[in-house]
Amino acid sequence: MNVIVNGALGRMGQQVCRLLAESGDTAIRVDRVGGDGVYAALSDYDGPADAVIDFSHHTGAKELMDYCAARKLPLVAATTGYTPEELALLEAGSKAVPVFQSFNMSVGVALLARLVKEAAAVFGGADVEIIEAHHNRKADAPSGTALMLADAVKSQRPESQYVFGRSGQHKRQPNEIGIHAIRMGNVVGEHEVIFGTDSQTITLKHQAHDRALFAEGALTAARFLLEQGPGFYHMDDLLG
Repeated sequence: MNVIVNGALGRMGQQVCRLLAESGDTAIRVDRVGGDGVYAALSDYDGPADAVIDFSHHTGAKELMDYCAARKLPLVAATTGYTPEELALLEAGSKAVPVFQSFNMSVGVALLARLVKEAAAVFGGADVEIIEAHHNRKADAPSGTALMLADAVKSQRPESQYVFGRSGQHKRQPNEIGIHAIRMGNVVGEHEVIFGTDSQTITLKHQAHDRALFAEGALTAARFLLEQGPGFYHMDDLLG
């Protein structure tokens, strides 16, 4: 498999390239920094390719989608921080090529989201709080994964309102989903969803110990897309 890795010199891009080499596949490295054996832009490469894995920056969504659509290449959009408008660009592009988008490429997190959705349905009156922790270099807060988990709750409670952190003096409203971000040290990624009632507390939590798990998920998604037609795919499609 020939895979264009966009953002190849970043932490996650390097992990993807390493796994591709270990599996005998080929990584075509693209990064705006450029350098020896690294293309500075997607448009600089027009050679053989089977798929694109993007771990660059969400602001490049249009260039990325235009490139994949023009070359009819499946896209794994694995970066975070997408705005609603950028997500709309990816979804529109998925009418021409298969696009896999997830704010977190961990299969374990996908399972967590499924369990959160089930818990939200069973404990309809519970207060819900989401706490996420990442390393001190992460730019976006809250994380895309935290928002994905909040969306899982909201799918069962359409009236829910997101509250990002808390300050001041006011009573918690029943329809709130509290979302809290922690940035410190070298934390790979932790996401915890707490359901609390007057009589009990249910906590669902996922901890990432090694960034390699996100690269593994991205490669699994790329292989999945090779067998799919145009469409907008997510982790639920991969889990089946």
